[in-house]
Amino acid sequence: MTTQTALTIGQDAPDFKLKAYPSGEYSISQFKGKKNIVLAFYPKDDTPGCTTEMCAFRDDISQFNEANTQVFGISCDDETSHKAFSEKFSFKQPLLADVGGEVAKKYGTYQDAKGYASRKLFVIDKAGKIQKIVDGMPTNSELLDFVKGLK
Repeated sequence: MTTQTALTIGQDAPDFKLKAYPSGEYSISQFKGKKNIVLAFYPKDDTPGCTTEMCAFRDDISQFNEANTQVFGISCDDETSHKAFSEKFSFKQPLLADVGGEVAKKYGTYQDAKGYASRKLFVIDKAGKIQKIVDGMPTNSELLDFVKGLK
């Protein structure tokens, strides 16, 4: 049984370092003082809901960039799976490979029985604090309105 703590608005976002497709490693701390972050946990690469969500981010990525916000998709799939998914749909946002679900556990989204993360989204401000938590798939216009209001 995995012990998970429910995160709340205003607390520090748990930091991590994960490999990503198409390249590099990312952490929350590397964006402190620089950019807001949208961290979108999703269950599985190349499934209907996950494809819809990641394609929506792809389509609006320039607006998130203009709002000084880094978007990440994150699932328990590995980099090989992320590569196939990303190339199939021409994603512009990095997909983080949380193999084993360690980051999903820190964020309280890991589903032990299924072996993957549930769909949950976190907006993290430039100070590294959680400012919004959404179960499911909010619209990008809601997210963009929210991040534009962050300092």
